[in-house]
Amino acid sequence: MAGTAETTAPKLWVVLARAYGSLAAFVERRVEAEGLCLSDFMVLEVLLHKGPMTMSAIAEKVLLANASMTSAIDRLDEMGFVVRKGSKGDRRVRIVELTAEGRKFITQMYERHERELEDLMSGIPVAERAALRRGLKKIGLAAQAAVDGSTKD
Repeated sequence: MAGTAETTAPKLWVVLARAYGSLAAFVERRVEAEGLCLSDFMVLEVLLHKGPMTMSAIAEKVLLANASMTSAIDRLDEMGFVVRKGSKGDRRVRIVELTAEGRKFITQMYERHERELEDLMSGIPVAERAALRRGLKKIGLAAQAAVDGSTKD
């Protein structure tokens, strides 16, 4: 089903890409104003909401390569926001967790982040947000399935 000129797949792709670019630039600017880079913010946010995790588990959640993850954890450790601890089950595994200072910092920052995103999206009614979320989820799953399928050939 091709759709109208405004709803063709290529047109939706352009709108989606532009919206994402604008949102990403906004978030990145706000995060940098707090003295962090985006990957640092993502690591802190995951630790806030998921609790202590291994570096590889964090990397998987925030889609960072291992080298980038190590750099982010090093920076956050130097800032006093995280600590690395050994795993009781496997001495080779390092668990990363928030310090009290890191928890306070990311809690306050995330609350501001959440308010700012709500302000940006306040023009979209809840029902439209739900439909948008469902549509974006379908697009993401279809694209991932296509990627996964193309690597198996």
